[in-house]
Amino acid sequence: MWNWISQSFITLTILPFIPFMAIWFISAFWIKNKKKSFLLAVDITNVFLIASVAGLYNVVFQSNTGLYGIMLIMLLAAGLLGGAMHRKRGTVNVKRLVRAIWRISFVVLAIFYFFLFFMGMFVYLKDV
Repeated sequence: MWNWISQSFITLTILPFIPFMAIWFISAFWIKNKKKSFLLAVDITNVFLIASVAGLYNVVFQSNTGLYGIMLIMLLAAGLLGGAMHRKRGTVNVKRLVRAIWRISFVVLAIFYFFLFFMGMFVYLKDV
């Protein structure tokens, strides 16, 4: 049972655009609201993107700090955005802060995914 779950997660992590498309189409069929279904697909796919970018970073740069680096950057961004929210409004809405960081990280990680994917292909072809 656990082997099947781990193999499925690994497969979906290697190609994170596949769960994005699947979740988007399935949720668009059920929810009937395109914006909500898109945001649901973004929220769920971000988990796969984090794992994928961390793994690609570790492979390309021969490091073990990919996941820690992503978490550190997300925490720093949350601190900066939370400070800006506190200065502007006098209070921090944690739910909005977490949602903003999560969705901003989706865009940034998608860019890094393609960059690291092609960089990894270049490194692999160079070694062959």
